[in-house]
Amino acid sequence: MTIQEILNTYWNHDTFRPMQEDIIQSVLLGHDTLALLPTGGGKSVCFQVPAMAKEGICIVVSPLIALMKDQVENLKEKGIEAVAIVSGMGKREVDMALDNCIYGAVKFLYLSPERLLSELVRERIKYMKVNLIAVDEAHCISQWGYDFRPSYLHIADLRELHPDVTVLALTATATAEVRIDIQEKLQFKKGIVFQKSFERKNISYVVQYEENKFRKMLDVATGVKGSGIVYVRSRRECAEIAKFYNDNGIKADYYHAGLTPDERSKKQESWKNNKTRIIVATNAFGMGIDKPDVRFVIHKDVPESLEAYYQEAGRAGRDEKKAYAVLLYNNADKARQHKIFELNFPAVDEIKLVYHCLSNYYKVAYGAGAGISFDLDLGGFCAQYKLDVIKTLNALKFLEQDEYLAFNESVFLPSRFRFEVFNEQLYNFQIQNQGWDAFIKTLLRSYGGAFENYVRLKEFDIARRANMSVQQVIEGLKQLQEYNVLSYLPQNDQPQVTYLKPRQHPNNVYINKQYIEQRKATYLKKMETVFAYCTNKKCRSQLLLTYFDEPNSDKCGICDVCLEEKRKLNASEVFDDITNEIAELLSNSPMDIDSLVTSIKNGIEKERLDTIRLLLDAGKIKFNGEKYYL
Repeated sequence: MTIQEILNTYWNHDTFRPMQEDIIQSVLLGHDTLALLPTGGGKSVCFQVPAMAKEGICIVVSPLIALMKDQVENLKEKGIEAVAIVSGMGKREVDMALDNCIYGAVKFLYLSPERLLSELVRERIKYMKVNLIAVDEAHCISQWGYDFRPSYLHIADLRELHPDVTVLALTATATAEVRIDIQEKLQFKKGIVFQKSFERKNISYVVQYEENKFRKMLDVATGVKGSGIVYVRSRRECAEIAKFYNDNGIKADYYHAGLTPDERSKKQESWKNNKTRIIVATNAFGMGIDKPDVRFVIHKDVPESLEAYYQEAGRAGRDEKKAYAVLLYNNADKARQHKIFELNFPAVDEIKLVYHCLSNYYKVAYGAGAGISFDLDLGGFCAQYKLDVIKTLNALKFLEQDEYLAFNESVFLPSRFRFEVFNEQLYNFQIQNQGWDAFIKTLLRSYGGAFENYVRLKEFDIARRANMSVQQVIEGLKQLQEYNVLSYLPQNDQPQVTYLKPRQHPNNVYINKQYIEQRKATYLKKMETVFAYCTNKKCRSQLLLTYFDEPNSDKCGICDVCLEEKRKLNASEVFDDITNEIAELLSNSPMDIDSLVTSIKNGIEKERLDTIRLLLDAGKIKFNGEKYYL
């Protein structure tokens, strides 16, 4: 099939979006390619179509686990075999998935970057017929980027395993410095860069200094019709602000990573279908959501970088109709950002303390633990050892950088099961154990493919079909596991820590202080750039485009700065017109205030009275107590 036929057959589109076809052709010609496409620009098609056009399997590296799982489900619905290997999966489950990639019909293998640290994964990738390596969110590979992930540096290992395979790197935001860094870190051979302009002509960027942010958020929602997103920093604020909107007659809901997957899905769908008008969310919301008719995005708090701001604000107006991106700030924001800055960079001793407390918490002996994953109750752990939660989170990230641990925040894995016996053996078990017959038949009717692979399982559905309680279903699955009939992996929605090497003695834990200082400098620079954006009285679009290395752009004409300039220009023109009229009227004869004001044709009454007052103060006209004259 041609790439057009693949697009039509699997994605039901007749034509590609701008730049997609050029990127695909570049990949098919074997060129290492970097593609910068805005959020919602159809990045996934750029690697999925060429991978379908070639024999073999495409490896996709992405840090967005929820998005990976969505894409795997979407591909399966199209009849395309895909698997995702993420943290939290058991060794046997990973083993089987990798086997299917080597010997089965799998076309797409999605990997979280830390999985590339696994010797098992690297060894098995050697034997795969890889046709393309796709790196999503490629800015994560650069320490100059706003979201650097140390595990991304291991993507280059894939190039050593498959030196002749083309690499496609994709991101929505990257400065010139980051673009160069991506190509170097991924060892591009004569790389080609496709970049769509970062300009969004339909978005009016507005920045307002505002002490009463709640009132302003209500004003925006009242003044702008249609659906919106309000981004906030904390989970507590999500619920608080959603309640504030609802109390004022505006249908709103909240969203953050602490909700269950079902809750998140329901809230998301309600908003996408316009049953909920406004979603109040942390930055956990938005990835992979392509709602075209978002009319406004409000940032209640100052974001950490212009990259993050541009990406989140860019969720407005994807239908190319007028939309607003509103950023609210005040003096308290700067103090809050500096406090967050301090918490983001714990001292070396604090990082080492977290490592040893964690090892004691899991009862990991010195020299043991390599390759083992543990669920992490972050709140409970910090309470037990009297640690600050934010500092601890950041300490884990620095321990990941130095490859002692891999840390994943809240990875949701649904329940899975697989039969451990052949069909005939299962049938014999049912005959010999009549009490289990109905339950096993329900499993067989509900889920296909469970003899070959682990399949997703919903305990609630089984309970309904088997006329049992959910708890009885769980106990039944555990019992069958004890009989070695099946393997049952209950759902998990906990952050996870994986030991990448055996537990080290305190004297052998080396934390790269120079790296921490580099990250601090990068973070501080980005933070200061955001505040400069807030306070600078230059066209907002020009400021953003200059940051993304498009320095010669035109003024947008629709941001708050451009509109203020227009208003002042108009006011100056109106003043001149009224002044000329007054001079002409009074040159004929003196006039009282009512006659003068009603005789002027230009401006509104306030502008006419203001002009008369200014001319009087300047001595250009005179007043004798009754009438005005020249």
